Amino acid sequence: MTAEALTTVDMLRELEPVVESNLNRHLAVAQEWFPHEYVPWSQGRDFDGILDGQAWEPEQSKLSDVARTSLIVNLLTEDNLPSYHHEIATLFSRDGAWGTWVHRWTAEEGRHGIAIRDYLLTTRAVDPVALERARMTHMSAGFANDHPGSVLHSIAYVSFQELATRVSHRNTGRISGDPICDQLLARIAQDENLHMVFYRRLLGAAFELAPNRAMRAVCDVVREFQMPGHGIENFGRKSAQIAMAGVYDPRSHHDEVLQPILKTLRVLDRTDLSGDGELARDELAAFVADLDQAATRFTERRDSIRARAAARQ
Repeated sequence: MTAEALTTVDMLRELEPVVESNLNRHLAVAQEWFPHEYVPWSQGRDFDGILDGQAWEPEQSKLSDVARTSLIVNLLTEDNLPSYHHEIATLFSRDGAWGTWVHRWTAEEGRHGIAIRDYLLTTRAVDPVALERARMTHMSAGFANDHPGSVLHSIAYVSFQELATRVSHRNTGRISGDPICDQLLARIAQDENLHMVFYRRLLGAAFELAPNRAMRAVCDVVREFQMPGHGIENFGRKSAQIAMAGVYDPRSHHDEVLQPILKTLRVLDRTDLSGDGELARDELAAFVADLDQAATRFTERRDSIRARAAARQ
């Protein structure tokens, strides 16, 4: 059977040995950790309401506005885990090595939301009422795969998305101004990195199995890439604020997310392509080059805005 004729079931069956070997690798290198150890519980106290504690007020938060915004976006993104699990479990299946990985990944991701929420509420970094309302709104909208039914598009997407999430968590910790927050998000970023490595290795195997179709999938995903939290209310405004602070911007997306995966897998150097695979490679190369130029323009504009702001002080 040719690579072009492989069905979704065929793809899953052919890639399952790769899933199994990388699942075993993941289980061997992943380190157990406990969210409660990263939360400064001694800073906590009752809120107003049933327990008649102290109401939340903005001055109680030690975080800057952008750090708080980034943490909320990261948390709401993690909160939508049930939808993500549904999407990948439906596509990858709940059986065999695929199913074992899906459930393991879900369990590890679940720790992230637990830990971030506990940190935010214990330190009174956010308005708990507004946070819960935002969670309800975001989760009520759910999450849908942009390429339903495509194993290769899904593998390509999560390869880049896991790395993007790692970068976002890590940089949020660095600008937080709180060593405890930085430590927590660095630990979460370690999980995200291992998830990225798993999917990146799987993407490499997909290129060997069906190079033309894998190239088209990568091209489509890179050109249409959106963070999984793009459905969060006012996400555009929030992401702009995050970009202006240098947490996650076009330059980091190009340099720290796209390029590492494309170079590690030598995506743009492949010589085993034909037809639409070659066309997709050329489209991808052109898009990445344009993004590089756009990232430079963004950085220059941001530097100019910062310089004018500093001059007015």
